[in-house]
Amino acid sequence: MLQKIILAIAVFIIILVALTFGESIAYEAFAWISHITGLVIHNFSDIYHAAKNYVSVHAGKVLVALLLTVPISLWIIKNKGDELNKPTNHRKIAIVLAIFLGWLGAHRFYLGQIGWGVLYLIIFYFFAPLVIVLGLIDAIRYMFMSDEEFALVRV
Repeated sequence: MLQKIILAIAVFIIILVALTFGESIAYEAFAWISHITGLVIHNFSDIYHAAKNYVSVHAGKVLVALLLTVPISLWIIKNKGDELNKPTNHRKIAIVLAIFLGWLGAHRFYLGQIGWGVLYLIIFYFFAPLVIVLGLIDAIRYMFMSDEEFALVRV
């Protein structure tokens, strides 16, 4: 019961902060990213064009990264596959994805919730601060769920 109350309070505070400061925080975050990287980012299409330009300029690096990713991923899956299948690890991975890539809906795609993941991308296109908050809310939700509850979330 206490976990549910804490979760509700955290969600309320996050939504209140997002509604109060969300747009200005997102604007400042995009300005900071633009200052650091030299990229001007206002919405999802800007991220797409930045990624497209990066791939065209650094095609060799992208190819080497892909060539290294495949064998390393296969080795990890082969040697640590049993550990990766534990429910607690799925929850940990979903929490990390929700915190760092929640704005893209990566945690929803990881959990097999393709429709929700696409919805996150659509929301990000129209109002980025909202989807960032939704990702953080999902991370908090996953932290306080029991293993049985989390098993029901996974498809």
